[in-house]
Amino acid sequence: MKKKKYPFHELFLKKEWSYTTGAVLLSALAMVLVIVAGSAWGVTGPFTLWGGWFFSLFGVDVASSQVFKGIAEYNFWKNMPSMTNLGIVVGAAIAVLLAAQFKFKKIKSWKNVAAAVLGGLFMGIGARLAVGCNIGALFSALPAFSLGGWVFLISIFLGAAVGSQLLKKFFM
Repeated sequence: MKKKKYPFHELFLKKEWSYTTGAVLLSALAMVLVIVAGSAWGVTGPFTLWGGWFFSLFGVDVASSQVFKGIAEYNFWKNMPSMTNLGIVVGAAIAVLLAAQFKFKKIKSWKNVAAAVLGGLFMGIGARLAVGCNIGALFSALPAFSLGGWVFLISIFLGAAVGSQLLKKFFM
């Protein structure tokens, strides 16, 4: 029996896209998001609200905290950044499943797990200090001619250099 070919699947999901294609698609989708949502793309802003919601489940009074300002009015389904975050996760899952690339991998070393957890924590702390991640503080800031976007770009390279050295020294 001959295997059926699916040209769309092969062309769009199996072959790697060029950086140019990715950049053009990201730019186009970012413009569509600004038109639909009325604001630039941002990812880390909702994390504070999600954290406040999580703490409130355990009886913590987050409504009176300056850190969790706006938590009282927060509604996940009416918050555009939360919805785009959900879309990123669902879209990535769909893409991996359609490309038949989803698999569970055995943990090779607990040292790798520690490096990943520490790296994630440092990235999260950095994103909160920078008032945005690479999406809000860079991808949305540069087209808006924000000086902060250029500072963030330089900081990303410096942080990657320092992080790489720490990774080599302590985790490899």
